[in-house]
Amino acid sequence: MSSDQQYPYEPQQPYQEPYQQPLHDSGATQTWEAETWDTQCQPVVRPAQSAADSPYLPPQGAYPLPPETPAPAAQEPPAAAGGSAAPGTAGYSAPTTVGNARITDAQRARAEGRSPVIAPGMQPAGLTAVLGLLLAGGAAIGSYALLVPLVLLQAVTAAGWFRLNGMWPARQGIALAFAGGLATDAVLLGTGRENAPAAIIGTLGVWVLLTLVLQLRSHADADERMSGLMATVASAALTILAAGHLAAADDAVVVGGIAVAVAVLVRALPLPGVASVVLSLLAATGAGIAAGGLTDIGSKGALLGLAAGVCALVGLRVASYDYPSRFVHMTAGVALPLTAAAPAVYLIGRALG
Repeated sequence: MSSDQQYPYEPQQPYQEPYQQPLHDSGATQTWEAETWDTQCQPVVRPAQSAADSPYLPPQGAYPLPPETPAPAAQEPPAAAGGSAAPGTAGYSAPTTVGNARITDAQRARAEGRSPVIAPGMQPAGLTAVLGLLLAGGAAIGSYALLVPLVLLQAVTAAGWFRLNGMWPARQGIALAFAGGLATDAVLLGTGRENAPAAIIGTLGVWVLLTLVLQLRSHADADERMSGLMATVASAALTILAAGHLAAADDAVVVGGIAVAVAVLVRALPLPGVASVVLSLLAATGAGIAAGGLTDIGSKGALLGLAAGVCALVGLRVASYDYPSRFVHMTAGVALPLTAAAPAVYLIGRALG
C-alpha cells in the first residue's frame, strides 16, 4: 500500500463513561405486575442459591392463604322441646375458636337481670343435718365428745369462708383461722364455761393482731393486702365463734343442733321462696319443742329452736350469694348455718338455763 493511500473519513464520537448502577435509590419505585404479588397466594421465599443447589423449586402460589373473612359469632345450641338444652350440650355453647364462651349459672342470671343467689341444695343440707345431729349427740355425751364434730365444723368454716370470698388458694389464712378455733377450744376446756366470754373475746383479739402482723409482712399491693386482711379476720372470727357450741349448756346444744338440722332440710325442699322460709322456721320451732322435751329445757326450746333456725337461714343465705361454686356449697354451705347459730345457742341457752 502506498503512503498516499488514504482511508475513508470516520467522525470521532465523544468519549462516554460506561454505565454504573447508582449506589442509592433515586426514589423511583418499580412496579411488578407478575402473579407473585397476588394477595391471595404467597410463594415460598428462599435464600439465594445456585442452580446446582436448588434443582427443584415448587411452583409459585402453592400455599394459598385463607380468605380474610371474619369468623362467625359463637351461637348457643338450640334448646330442645320444653325449654331444656339438647342432650350432651348442657352448660356449653357451640365449638368456637375465639375463646371459651361458657359462663356459670350465677353469671348468666346476673346478665339476665335475675338474682345470682344459688342455694346449696339438698346434699349440703344433708351434710349440715348430719353435722348438727353429731353436735347434739356429742353434747348429750359430754364436752370431749362434742369436741370432735366441733373441730370438723371449725375446719370447714375456715376453708369455706376464703373460697366464698374468691380467695383460693389461701392456705396460710385458712391455717391461721383454724388455729384460732383450736386455741379457743383449748382455752374453754382449760378455764371452764363460766369464763367463755373472756376466752372467746381474748382469743379473737390475739388472732386479729397476728393477722395484722402477717399482712404487714406481705409483699402484695395495697388492695390485695386489704382484701386478705378482711377475709382472714372474718374467717378467724367465725371459726372462733363456732366454739360457742362448746361454751353453751349441753341441753342448749342438743336443741340448737336438732333445730338447725331440720331447718336446713326443709329449706332445701323445692318450695316457693316465702313459703320455704316460713316452713323452715316453723319446722325449727317444732324441732325445738320436741328436743326440749328430751332435755330439761322443756317447752322453752321453742324459742331456742326458732332463734337457731333464723341464724341457720342467714348463714345459708350468705353461703348462697355471689358466684358460689360446688366447693363453696360443700364447705361454707355446710358449716355456716351451724356456725351462725352458735352465738344464739350460747346466749339463749344461758338465759333459759
